[in-house]
Amino acid sequence: MPAPIKPNRTKRCLIVTAVEAERDAFERGLVELPEERRASVTLLVGGVTAAVAAAATAVALAREPFDLVVSAGIGGVFPESGGLGDLLIAERIIAADLGADGPEGFQSVEELGFGTTVIDSLALDGLKAVGGRDAVRGDMLTVSTGTGTAERAAWLRTRYPAAVGEAMEGYGVAVAAAQFALPVAEVRAASNLVGPRDRSAWRIGEALSTLTAAAVPIVEGLLG
Repeated sequence: MPAPIKPNRTKRCLIVTAVEAERDAFERGLVELPEERRASVTLLVGGVTAAVAAAATAVALAREPFDLVVSAGIGGVFPESGGLGDLLIAERIIAADLGADGPEGFQSVEELGFGTTVIDSLALDGLKAVGGRDAVRGDMLTVSTGTGTAERAAWLRTRYPAAVGEAMEGYGVAVAAAQFALPVAEVRAASNLVGPRDRSAWRIGEALSTLTAAAVPIVEGLLG
């Protein structure tokens, strides 16, 4: 269970992004906060992939006390769940391809008896909409290889029917937070559709704008 937040102390939140562009987009949104509230948020560029993000997050948590951890950035959205520019909020963070493949098909870490691939996420129930668009809630998948085919997307949706999107760092950030008994959230602004890889169709700028617009509601929802 997450450690209780100590009373009579300003809560502190660590926001972990993969790259600087995501960090900068989130930071642009925070300028609307009062200075005292901004000071309670630390932004960390943790790097790309779950392993790198986990290591960076763990180092940051070992150095300073935090109460909450967020994996934030852009990512892919399943077209059945939402559209480009939507804000995706994880209810569960799942390492979707962590396991073993074989003649009988894919087996997860749980099925192999080696641990868990699922971590519950703070669902930010009070955050209903961003930029006039409803937030999309469901499972967020962490993958080690971004989906680039319709077949792969269909496999993921079949195995994880509650999935709304995918990215590459959430599970790593969540594992690090769990080691410090801290609650974790994952939020993603949809920059591309999960399916056949088509960079010409990506809307990274729109997704980063969504991340900027969501920064204050996310922080207020977490810190109260």
